[in-house]
Amino acid sequence: MYKIPVSVLVVIHTLDLQVLLLERADAPGFWQSVTGSQDEGETLRETAIREVREETGLEASQYTLTDWNLRNRYEIFARWRHRYAPGVTHNSEHVFGLLLPEALTVALSPREHLSQIWLPWREAADKCFSWSNAEAIRRLA
Repeated sequence: MYKIPVSVLVVIHTLDLQVLLLERADAPGFWQSVTGSQDEGETLRETAIREVREETGLEASQYTLTDWNLRNRYEIFARWRHRYAPGVTHNSEHVFGLLLPEALTVALSPREHLSQIWLPWREAADKCFSWSNAEAIRRLA
């Protein structure tokens, strides 16, 4: 089954603008926020809640999850394009923010991520491999 070319990006942060980044298991050295494709029949909010749970073990509905009403369209990296139907080259990404009361240690999904780090927003933005992720983090300021 192919992925739907619609995804969410969830910037997990604290009030003092510490941002959680996760290192991809399939691309060591690539750091990002929680991200993932929408499943058939899901709302974008449901996708965000599911992806946060799968990637961190956190229940996003227990915290402040906000749809930033920001959409990015980007070309899917060639290394991951096989996950989509033939001819699909672009993805539509919808940005959410998840405000936590403090920097929490999360339970990573080992098949998806190798490690986690909390950084001040500027450092987090600079560490992201994705331009859209970096841009979203910079909006926290």
